[in-house]
Amino acid sequence: MSVTARHGVSLSGPVDGQPMLFAHGFGCDQSMWRYVAPAFADRYRVITFDHIGSGGSDSSTYDPDKYSDLAGYAADVVEIVRDLDLHDVVFVGHSVSSMIGALAVIEDPERFSRLVMVSPSPRYIDDVDYTGGFAREDIDELLESLSSNFLGWSATMAPVIVGNPDRPALGDELTASFCRMDPDIARRFATTTFLSDNREDLPQVGVPTLVLQCTRDAIAPTTVGRYVADTIPDATLVQLDATGHCPNLSAPEETIAAIEGFLRQRGAP
Repeated sequence: MSVTARHGVSLSGPVDGQPMLFAHGFGCDQSMWRYVAPAFADRYRVITFDHIGSGGSDSSTYDPDKYSDLAGYAADVVEIVRDLDLHDVVFVGHSVSSMIGALAVIEDPERFSRLVMVSPSPRYIDDVDYTGGFAREDIDELLESLSSNFLGWSATMAPVIVGNPDRPALGDELTASFCRMDPDIARRFATTTFLSDNREDLPQVGVPTLVLQCTRDAIAPTTVGRYVADTIPDATLVQLDATGHCPNLSAPEETIAAIEGFLRQRGAP
């Protein structure tokens, strides 16, 4: 099976446009970009895909050892970029894919020109002089709940993650997305995500970077967004009015405007 088929890669926009690669977060798939990605398809070669185990990807190729570290997911991103022979790529990652994108940029810096991190977190667990938003026991409890009752966990956590309690349809959509994942792969991906610590990788990101931070984000508090922007050498922090962890769903117009403003400032189309 080809790389593009394995990840359900979708392409739109002008063939000769600058590549813009969108990567979804945990429990999601490429459809989570449907309100944002098309806004760039008039100028950019827009690429969306599914991480292995999500959406239309080939779950039979899931390798527990490879994906026990975010570097395994970053290797897939680099493989897609090389297979499509993309250069000057603008990578847009949501949540954990923000860090996956950072690792991909570090692995093959010649292929990437800009990085957009939507609601990123390099470490979810609090540490000395670092506030990630969770105590270790909180994460252990979260992972135990996911393992013992995945459907129940999804129904409880999805509305918390997406925020916007006045818009329950958003939580329902994320719940449905979670429930479409294979429970075992979801458990492993969650463990890889919530136990990751990529703080030492941030100073190695060598491209201009936009950090989009939401208000009242239960997964990545404002302290995390500031930390990411302060640690990456050439980063811009934009505080969105959007609440929750998924502005690509809850506030696509504001998300689009922030990305477009950043790209214009950095000389992109």
